[in-house]
Amino acid sequence: MDTQTELVVPDITCGGCANSIKKALGNVPKVNEVEVNTNTKVVTVKHNENLTRNEIIEVLDRAGFPAA
Repeated sequence: MDTQTELVVPDITCGGCANSIKKALGNVPKVNEVEVNTNTKVVTVKHNENLTRNEIIEVLDRAGFPAA
């Protein structure tokens, strides 16, 4: 069953940022879908319920996009 997690990522400024985030999270096996809204700076991740919010935040941190 999919779980949805929404995170605010203040450093999203453009489509390039969105693509970097999608690529980083897309490499995580438990992630099924990633949506990035550059206007609201919100990243929505649909994922396996075994993936925690903290694990998603760690991936974003490593990609250079700290989540709030």
